[in-house]
Parts: sequence; structure tokens; C-alpha cells
Amino acid sequence: MILRIEGLCKTYPGGVKALDGVSLDIRAGENLGLVGESGCGKTTLARAIMGLVAPDKGTVIFHGHPGRREFCRQVRMVFQDPFSSLDPRYSVRAILNEALRLEPRMTTGEGLTRMRRVLDLVRMPRDILSRYPHEFSGGERQRLAIARALMTEPSLLILDEAVSSLDVLVQKDIVLMLEDLQQRLRMTYFFISHNLRVVRRLSRKIAVMTGGRIVEYADRDEVFNRPSHPYTRALIQAAFNYEVAP
Repeated sequence: MILRIEGLCKTYPGGVKALDGVSLDIRAGENLGLVGESGCGKTTLARAIMGLVAPDKGTVIFHGHPGRREFCRQVRMVFQDPFSSLDPRYSVRAILNEALRLEPRMTTGEGLTRMRRVLDLVRMPRDILSRYPHEFSGGERQRLAIARALMTEPSLLILDEAVSSLDVLVQKDIVLMLEDLQQRLRMTYFFISHNLRVVRRLSRKIAVMTGGRIVEYADRDEVFNRPSHPYTRALIQAAFNYEVAP
């Protein structure tokens, strides 16, 4: 088990329950997709896992341990908006180098070698290190955000709506790249999205979330062919425009 989430709860001011006892397991090499409507708690869950939001209760356990030191190196997150996730004041070199704060023993030369390697992996030219985020398209910025996440050679990548702001053709390119990266690097993905088509393509297990709760959690084929919850059936029917038998 690479990551275990046990009973996460989070209530925001006003009594809004963003997370209501969420529990999930993510196994090494087994991509998990999380789907649900906007506002259902998906992003709060991702941020709680990463320690960016403090849950009211519950535990996040990485490789059997609740500590955060190794977690911070081995679990990285790619955010939804490629325009706001990269600091416009930083060059590509500075953005990638910032991630290496978690690798204090790495020399400057070793860091540069790794930068070039991750740029190759995300299919960006090596000669862009002196350029700035505003010089790139949205798809290129998201590739750079993924490159930044890869700098610590993580075992788990959390992708929060990582392709939702991109046009369809760019989405396809990023998805194909993610599939290639997984084969090369043997990573595990936790892919969060409202786009069921992309989730079906990338994920082997699916969790369905609504109202801060997981209402369905099963293998991909089981979820898409024999959904057990009415909300899941409604999502699939809306996304694919066909009736799903109860």
C-alpha cells in the first residue's frame, strides 16, 4: 500500500462539510481516479493529503507511516491552473531548482543533469531554462508543472484537474505523455477530474465522490459497466449520453 487515507473530515466555516469521513487506499502501480461534480470535495481531499489543508480529523499514511518527511519527496502534486501554479518571476531553471530543496545533497551539476532529464521526459527542449512562464502556452506550462513535480523522482503523482483547463487536442497530448511517463518511471497516479472520459483512459480503479463522501469505489470496468450508486449512473449517463442499467 503506497498511500492510505483514513476517515478524513473537514468542515469549513458556515458548516459546509467538504470531507465527511473519506477513506481510500492507493496501491503502488495502481492508478486511482476520483470523479465528482464541482464542489464535491475533490480538491479539498487532494490538499488535505498534501498537508495544504488541515483536516479536522483523520490520517494520511504513506508506506505505513504517518510522518511527512519522506512523503514530501515521494508524493508530488500538479495543480489545475498552469497559469497560476508557476511563479511568473522565476525562470524555468529557478522553478525546477526550487523543487530540489528537498534534495540538499545534490550538487549543482547533478541538479542541472536532472533538469535536462525531466525536460526530455515532458517533451520540452533543454534550451528553455532561461525563459519565463509567460513565454509558454497553457499546455507547455502544464508540462513544466509536471516537470517540476518530477524533479524529486516521486513514486506518487497527484493530478488535480491537471488537463481540465486545456483544449481537447492538448489534453490528449498530456494524457499520452502521462501514460508514457508511467511506463518509463513506474509511478502511481491519483487522478482527480470531473472528466470521466479522461479518468476512464488513465485509471484502473475509480472512486466517485459527492457531498464530501465516497459513494462508489471499485475497478474501472465495474464502475462504468455496473455502477451501484444512482449518482454514479447519473454521471455516466450525462458524460456518455447512454442509459446505464441499475
